[in-house]
Amino acid sequence: MTGLSFRDLALIDVERIKGVGDKRRVALRDVGIETVLDLVTTYPRRWIDRTNEARVGDLVVGEEALVLVTVREVASRSLKNRRKMVTATVGDGTGRLQIVFFNQAWRERQLREGLNIVLFGRPENYRGGLQMTNPVVDLVGDRTGRIVPIYPQSEKAQLNTWELAGWIENALDRCRERGILDPVPEDIRSGLGLMARDEAFRSIHLPETMKDKEAARRRLAFDELLRVQLVLVMRKRAMERDAIGIRHRLVGGLVEQFHANLPYSLTGAQQRAIDEIAGDLAAPHAMHRLLQGDVGAGKTVVAVSALLVAVQGGHQGALMAPTEVLAEQHHSGIRRLLDGIEVGDPSNLFGNRPLRVELLTNRVTGAERREVLAGLADGSVDLAIGTHALIQEGVRFRHLGVVVVDEQHRFGVEQRAMLRAKGEADNPDGTVPDVLVMTATPIPRTAAMTVYGDLDVSVLDEKPAGRTEIVTHWANGPLDEMAVWVDIREEVTAGRQAYVVCPLIDESEKLEVASAEQTFERLRLQELVGLRIGLLHGRLGSAEKETVMEQFRRREIDVLVATTVIEVGVDVPNATVMAILDADRFGIAQLHQLRGRVGRGAHRSRCWLVTAPQEDGNPRVEALVASTDGFELAEADLELRGEGTIMNTSQKGRSDLKLASLRRDKELVALARQAAFEIVDADPTLRSQPALVDELSLLFTSEDEAFLFKG
Repeated sequence: MTGLSFRDLALIDVERIKGVGDKRRVALRDVGIETVLDLVTTYPRRWIDRTNEARVGDLVVGEEALVLVTVREVASRSLKNRRKMVTATVGDGTGRLQIVFFNQAWRERQLREGLNIVLFGRPENYRGGLQMTNPVVDLVGDRTGRIVPIYPQSEKAQLNTWELAGWIENALDRCRERGILDPVPEDIRSGLGLMARDEAFRSIHLPETMKDKEAARRRLAFDELLRVQLVLVMRKRAMERDAIGIRHRLVGGLVEQFHANLPYSLTGAQQRAIDEIAGDLAAPHAMHRLLQGDVGAGKTVVAVSALLVAVQGGHQGALMAPTEVLAEQHHSGIRRLLDGIEVGDPSNLFGNRPLRVELLTNRVTGAERREVLAGLADGSVDLAIGTHALIQEGVRFRHLGVVVVDEQHRFGVEQRAMLRAKGEADNPDGTVPDVLVMTATPIPRTAAMTVYGDLDVSVLDEKPAGRTEIVTHWANGPLDEMAVWVDIREEVTAGRQAYVVCPLIDESEKLEVASAEQTFERLRLQELVGLRIGLLHGRLGSAEKETVMEQFRRREIDVLVATTVIEVGVDVPNATVMAILDADRFGIAQLHQLRGRVGRGAHRSRCWLVTAPQEDGNPRVEALVASTDGFELAEADLELRGEGTIMNTSQKGRSDLKLASLRRDKELVALARQAAFEIVDADPTLRSQPALVDELSLLFTSEDEAFLFKG
């Protein structure tokens, strides 16, 4: 008899568990627990070691602590404004403690006399005794055992930790006879010193020691990471196996011509990335590579070098951006970079013609659009730059060789697959274009392995020569803000230019943030009166936008008030100061991205992060003041935000990480990736691993499944 698989557990309804009647079943369903699998993978959010917990007698005023106590008495009274205060006296034999809750009337029902509860909070002195205000409360009932698991509780569904613990214990007892199946190959398990899965489930829910709990957590977190890595590695190997790549010729002179025309020499990192990409392009399988680099590390030059390899071999290149504004900026920037470059053309009297770069977004219409589409179809357009409009129905390429996708975090696996399919359908020989994904947001290594695990990675970790360091200051409140406008005036007087960035175009009643239009009017009439001020936001037409940017480039505008449309791709070396208003409304990555618009020339540059007064500090703003290293900031961002935001670009559905953490488990991510390669390379379709295949097909979404199991 084999052990119970995840699928077996997923087929058993929670109503089969002792103590789960109709009412509790509805409550469990409300928190997403419908099956025994859902139940046993609802892990404790913390564990209390009763041999080692703080006692009331040991509490120190002002220091956060966790105590296990019994409720002695509960009272409530009404305050002004119809608010309610609930107080309770609790104790543990070493002392008594008062707890008080404001505006939480339901606490009176929750805290019954005689109840065992765990409190987490900061004790303070009150009328000669100890008191905690609004502490975190966990109800633990009369559970014994040295280590008590505390489960996520739901006041709304009225589920408490000891009920969950009881049901989970009942489920594990009933699994005991057959045990829980372990689908991870024995050699990998023993090689990594991992606990057996059956034992891990018991030890995470009912640990004998904290050491057992840690070993169980490590095993089950490894399983979560291994599943994600198997999906990614299988996808990677399937793409390499199934797609017919183009063997690009690396000779032809276009790339050399482009590099010779650059006003600066390439950095070591740029040269290394270009060589890695060239190696992929010359190989028979299609390239799937991520190019990540910090702001201003010179990704565009590397991407254009890859596109030119396609063109010099007689193919076409395409660059796809997530927004029309970005596509337009890339188009004007790349045209400038490629100005004067010619391609061989036997049909031309002179043997050469200028390289043709065209823009295709939904704003390109009428005769202009028809002309671009005709040029793509007959091959006379060498490089197409656009949005997802490039992969719409009705757009045909003569022979698409290389595609660069910009800003991957807004561009999923599905679009990459559509792009490859498009190339395959359009290219007469059925070849698939090589894909280079560019991201301007540096990604922590573990996250890159998890989110972009189906791609090879090139990293630009050097700044091109001539880039200056950017000093960042925090203007915390109106008094500090005055210094910002003084600084901008001084820079303009010295012949330089500035950006002022606002979060919204119009005033929004919901968000009291500086709007670009209001800020523009205010600065023009007050703080920056007499200076030439321009306005740029997403609602301007593309011609208006280009006019404003051109005026700024030609120094006809001193200060550009803009929304985040300037986030990527704007390059004005004479701009040396940036003020970001309501900086606390932005994430770390976006602030770092915006800041990278200055420091692009020879003059010292500054960035001011302006916020309303904040007495308790602001970790995001402080991180930016402390560092200009995008990779360091990405790690800080992961610490502050957690990884939910990272995971949702990769896997959706029931495969989300419940225990594993990309921050805490860096070593496990690497081990899971290594194990996934071992398993897949030994058996590309996992034919000899039916239990693993079954688990992946159960836990991943249909799109992933379709991709994984099509072969």
